[in-house]
Amino acid sequence: MTDYELRVIEGCPNTVPALSLFRSALEAAGLPVKRLRVRVVTSERDAQELGFQGSSSFIAAGKDLFPVVPVPAVSCRVYPSAGKMAGVPAFGSLLAAMLESGQEA
Repeated sequence: MTDYELRVIEGCPNTVPALSLFRSALEAAGLPVKRLRVRVVTSERDAQELGFQGSSSFIAAGKDLFPVVPVPAVSCRVYPSAGKMAGVPAFGSLLAAMLESGQEA
């Protein structure tokens, strides 16, 4: 069974909307929301070990659903959304990334 993780930094203004988005996408895909957890990345060492690419990061089975050239850091992250950059990806982009990852309930 696949685990899902939202990786964030303390005080990230996008944590709440990202968590809501992730839950909604899991529900839409028929995947278990109860398998979702939030992990707060608190140090550069943690960021390096996790390959953390910024807050908020959407993870399925230990893999970033929106991989970029890894520059691990305790920092914010932005996503292209509706022709601009936003603190969370568009719902359709997250849902597509989850489905393309091939993860199972």
